[in-house]
Amino acid sequence: MRRRLLAGLLGGALLLGGVTGCGIPENTEVRVDGPGPAAEGGSTSGSRGEPPSRSAAGTDAELFVENFLSAAAGEPDRAYQRVRQFITPADRDRLQTKQGSEVALAVVRLTEEPVIAPAPDRTEVTLKVQQVGQLRNDGTLGPPETSTTTYTFELRSQPGQEGLAEGGLYVANPPTALLLSVEALETYYQSRTIYFWNNDRTRLVPDQRYLPLAVPDERRVSEVVKWLTAGPSAWLGTAVSRLPDGTRLINNATRTDGRWEVDLEMPENKARLEQLGTQLAWSLSDLDGPLDIKIRNQSQEFIPDLERRRLERPVHQLTESFQRFCVYEGAVHPLAYAGEPSGPVPVDAKANRNVVSAGLSRADNQILAALVVTDAGRQWLSVGTGADPVAVFSRSAKGYAAMSRPVWLRSTYRGQPAGLVVADGSLYRFDAQAQLTAVPLGVPGPVTAVAASLDGHRIAVIAGGALYVAALSPDGAGATPGPARRLHTRLTSLSAVDWYGENTLVLAGAVGRPAVYEVSVDGARESRLEDKIGARVTHLAAYPANAVGRLGAAMYEANGVAYRSSPFERIQPQQVQEVAPPSAGARAGNPTAPFFLY
Repeated sequence: MRRRLLAGLLGGALLLGGVTGCGIPENTEVRVDGPGPAAEGGSTSGSRGEPPSRSAAGTDAELFVENFLSAAAGEPDRAYQRVRQFITPADRDRLQTKQGSEVALAVVRLTEEPVIAPAPDRTEVTLKVQQVGQLRNDGTLGPPETSTTTYTFELRSQPGQEGLAEGGLYVANPPTALLLSVEALETYYQSRTIYFWNNDRTRLVPDQRYLPLAVPDERRVSEVVKWLTAGPSAWLGTAVSRLPDGTRLINNATRTDGRWEVDLEMPENKARLEQLGTQLAWSLSDLDGPLDIKIRNQSQEFIPDLERRRLERPVHQLTESFQRFCVYEGAVHPLAYAGEPSGPVPVDAKANRNVVSAGLSRADNQILAALVVTDAGRQWLSVGTGADPVAVFSRSAKGYAAMSRPVWLRSTYRGQPAGLVVADGSLYRFDAQAQLTAVPLGVPGPVTAVAASLDGHRIAVIAGGALYVAALSPDGAGATPGPARRLHTRLTSLSAVDWYGENTLVLAGAVGRPAVYEVSVDGARESRLEDKIGARVTHLAAYPANAVGRLGAAMYEANGVAYRSSPFERIQPQQVQEVAPPSAGARAGNPTAPFFLY
């Protein structure tokens, strides 16, 4: 346990394993891993994914504590039973129980090594933790329900068996909550992505869940269908639509002769059933072959091949790879790297002057361009849209002391593009005419950074030094954020954020020294990407890995120097295109504010 915890404390935070999602080796580009092979109907998994029993550690106190923080893992209906086995019989009733069948596990991150102090008749244990969230029956990881940072309890041997390995240890005076370490979440759960339609049913929005590995293979499809019928995670509720009221799974999904069958209670609506088929195809991305959706045992929507449905109806509309750009000597310039596409700046040269940072996006056959420019000692937002190159720009009505890199909302483009930018500590929405409208977030402290997800219905912000995520609901003027959810991370002094995958962020801050980490959208997973920076990161941009198999990448700026990942290396002036070579004896400037166009 000490070795595993030290690895996390030193920055090599453990990845949440799971067969889906993004696995990111240290100092490499992010990649998308597949969810593993489809399960055959009728297969069983036995004790796969079950945490160790109480006696497995013998008298090894360190291993026992590690196992105790894993005991609640697995299928929810047995969580209390598993944890009670670790506790002395006299203290088992101290565990808090919830009404009904809901079981919530307190997911915690150890911030220090456990202090294990032997005494004559007992061993005292002190745990220093960060509360990460509450893992619920539906696989969602919600906000923490407590701010407790220290847990203390005792380890005792069974009377008459002190020191005997076969007797093992017990917990006395236990915590009242069911604790689950982030390492146990990694080990005993599969991270899965399911999808819900946005409110106007034009785009699928990802939702992260955790499925116990102990769930038998033949029930995994049923669990995903139950998640969809129960609705989205709480923080996404305002941005996505639910299935029709009363929709439920009648019987467990079955597989016969290679065909999956799902039998539902649901109103018969051809359009909604067709959309449910696409929703299931992406939510069951580890399956291929046919799927038959039945309503009260009558076939209503037959999908001949799930993989083909995913290919025909991609979850993200991305037709080209990204291009890298930067700001060099006050103008946007392309960056050139072998094996990557590079093209001219899609902005007319007359507008491409006095630039501090920029955000460009593709929308159908148009380019959306937002430039932060300097004039008279202030920073202004200059916005233009149209065919490449964009020539007509509008400027914001007022200037600001400082503005962040602007980001476009990919969900709102239907002739009315909109984006977000931070100016002088407040979040603003902007339109194609560079009109800025304040966006209330309801969180304390000044806003210092904003990022928008690939689906355009989720944002991440840094406000008051803390990290938040919120869902976006499009309205006539752009999009309105729902209640912001705070994410708890080991990083401090947060300075920049962007989306690194469907359910992951890339975050700049400090862990003793400046660092860039990959963080899951619920804060449970952290992975160090770079910690040899030496200065505070002031600018960060990423191209998110996504479900259509595209690789991700990141770039950042620190102390006026720009870097790109794979591994992180300095962006050299010779990578900057469309610039005149410096005159003899002149020193080339540094590329700054790098970003991606896609």
